[in-house]
Amino acid sequence: MGGTARDVVVVGRGPVGQLAAILLGARGWEVVLVERWPEPYPLPRAVTFDHEVGRVLGAAGIGGGLAAVSEAATEYEWRNAAGQVLLRFAWDRPGITGWPRASMFAQPELEALLAKRIAAMPNVEVRAGCEAVAVHQDDRRAVVRVRDGAGTEGELSARYVVGCDGAKSTVRRFMDTTVTDLGFFHDWLIVDVVPGRPREWRPANLQICDPARPTTVVSGGPGRRRFEFMRLPGESAAELNRAETAWRLIAPWGLGPDNTVLERHTVYTFQARWADRWRDGRLLLAGDAAHLMPPFAGQGMCAGLRDAANLAWKLDLVLSGRADPDLLDSYTAERTAHVREAIETSIELGKVICVLDPDAAAERDRAMNAAGGGTVVDTLPDQPLTTGVLADRPADRAGMLCPQGRVRYGGREGGFDEVVGTGFAVLCAAEPGTLLDDGRLAFCERLGAHVLRIVAPGEPGEPAEPGFGTVVDLDGVYRALLDGHEAVVVRPDFYVFGAGGAAALVDGLRDRLGASGVLGA
Repeated sequence: MGGTARDVVVVGRGPVGQLAAILLGARGWEVVLVERWPEPYPLPRAVTFDHEVGRVLGAAGIGGGLAAVSEAATEYEWRNAAGQVLLRFAWDRPGITGWPRASMFAQPELEALLAKRIAAMPNVEVRAGCEAVAVHQDDRRAVVRVRDGAGTEGELSARYVVGCDGAKSTVRRFMDTTVTDLGFFHDWLIVDVVPGRPREWRPANLQICDPARPTTVVSGGPGRRRFEFMRLPGESAAELNRAETAWRLIAPWGLGPDNTVLERHTVYTFQARWADRWRDGRLLLAGDAAHLMPPFAGQGMCAGLRDAANLAWKLDLVLSGRADPDLLDSYTAERTAHVREAIETSIELGKVICVLDPDAAAERDRAMNAAGGGTVVDTLPDQPLTTGVLADRPADRAGMLCPQGRVRYGGREGGFDEVVGTGFAVLCAAEPGTLLDDGRLAFCERLGAHVLRIVAPGEPGEPAEPGFGTVVDLDGVYRALLDGHEAVVVRPDFYVFGAGGAAALVDGLRDRLGASGVLGA
């Protein structure tokens, strides 16, 4: 084993590793994806992704296949032991990205879509059945020592290595990083089933806050159900993790061996922890290698896919020499802050759900009822970025997730991402040439940025013939974003860099990227 040096070695072929390889490969880089297991894991694991991740997956080129392997989670209820609704999430409207607020899916089917996309990319090589056993680096490269199924060892060298290799990450072991652990541990039995005949579940997704046994009953994707049962005091994990126990616990829902396929049962220990450094020179972490969180906010896999989206565009700029390597330090800063908030939210939700004392549960129910029991929540706030590659504060809108609206551009109509494309976007309230000089426009061109004027339908600036450079904002989404500003700059991961004066924003972006010499080039 060995051969030509690559641009990036990605270790781990789960959704995060596959997405990282796709996003880097789509930008033209030579990537090798290393996976210790010869075949993909065939059983369900993660079961939900949110609207932001739907958008990221769409940008990776698999959006057209997601509808066949997922279903929108339009409702999610929390009920107490008596069946009283404590909280109801009504997600029948899309998120601000235009994707369903939450979608339920089976992970093997999502991974198959990602694998098909990779198979169409000649610059992305997959080495399955090839385990990473050690990593070392110097000033010029990183080297991954690998071992195949026959025990033959070799080396793969690359400019960077991204460890997406799970909670027991090999890459992390060779990095200079510590781990913060919040000490939040709970064992839950996960049961995945395929009922033998179609059935309507109401509510489609349910959290039962019963101190006798906290339980989750949700979609596992089209045609599947996911059950989760908390381990009780005095109950061993081994006792819980038996097929007989799984059948007994799902029997109240009318499911049994005669009408249901038991795909999987396993006990997970929910944890809350993260690596304190996600970059050590040429080594980087993403997904479970970087963080673990309880599932109560449905953000475990979502956080990992956000990692890949954040890292890919920064690595692209560094590999191409358009940004300083120090830009990669912003990856840890941005994603740790984001992940920590998600973990803390998950813990707080867990504290509501994982109540085993009947008196404490009764008090919880009274408190939630007093605060408006049965409250309908139609959306959850999207987490903004609070640090990193953002315009100087108090730059308006910096760090928010950019919405997606319908536009007309180049003779086509549809969502912005599909019609215009992804990458950096400089959205202007006037003709860009009147706001940016030639040097700044050249810098934007080197970034591959879309520099666009936003107009309303029928506005004098709307081109009479299909063309480029002017976007017709069909729903007013981008005019609202621009309200009071010359320009808004959006990053390739869909977060707003900032809003304000166009020239100042472009200069600020140049400085944040460590690309100070580019404007004068």
